[in-house]
Amino acid sequence: MDFKAIEEMVKTMDNSKLGYLEVNWHGISIVMRKQGEPDCTRHEENSNILVEEKKLDIDEVVEEKKVKSETEGLQENKKDETVVKEDLNVKEIVSPIVGTFYRSSGPDKAAFVEVGTKVKKGDTLCIVEAMKLMNEIQSEVDGEVVEILVENNQMVEYGQSMFKIKAN
Repeated sequence: MDFKAIEEMVKTMDNSKLGYLEVNWHGISIVMRKQGEPDCTRHEENSNILVEEKKLDIDEVVEEKKVKSETEGLQENKKDETVVKEDLNVKEIVSPIVGTFYRSSGPDKAAFVEVGTKVKKGDTLCIVEAMKLMNEIQSEVDGEVVEILVENNQMVEYGQSMFKIKAN
């Protein structure tokens, strides 16, 4: 290590937020501490004890996180299985065209369906207006409306889910 490298190290240390730096390189040991910083040097025996204590603490934390992660993973799997079982009977009704979604046939009319409404195959669920044509969207299954995914007067895309119906 030449004088220029040591000088660069001192400048870097001075410009950084580090308070203490110890470098051991090819038998050369350099210790730098900024003025006002506590003496961070330790006796060999104490530092080994501290290192082992820290290692034990880290091992405990890693083990604790591993157990927690495995537990959360099992809980997530149970949730996923429940959702899959529930979703097997749920049919999504998607928009066959791009247009404006209407829940009723007019602004002063009642909505065709609400959450909880029982529907039969062929019942009108909504209207999608495209190029001034009103297209009635009908239920593809017998069942109960469990979710309406689109707001009234909202634009819908081709293939966008509009309703979830729990099939009978």
